[in-house]
Amino acid sequence: MQQAEKKSGGRTLVGTVVSVKMDKTIVVRVDNQVKHPLYEKVMRRSSKLYAHDEANGSGLGDVVRIKESRPLSKTKRWVLESVVDKAAV
Repeated sequence: MQQAEKKSGGRTLVGTVVSVKMDKTIVVRVDNQVKHPLYEKVMRRSSKLYAHDEANGSGLGDVVRIKESRPLSKTKRWVLESVVDKAAV
């Protein structure tokens, strides 16, 4: 019997780092646009997600790509995949 291959699925999002105060954890703000169901005005919505950063390599204001993963703690469900753009300091 052959072993089933692991799928590397899961969502990938791009957002901005808003906090690096924790060890190996970053807070990423992901912005999206939604249309109001009645008035059809486009509104901006954002959500803050906790992501695991093993090397503490990202800084405040960096644009990063995060990937969905298994639960790592009570609130942490994302893993840093790559830094898209470093913030100008």
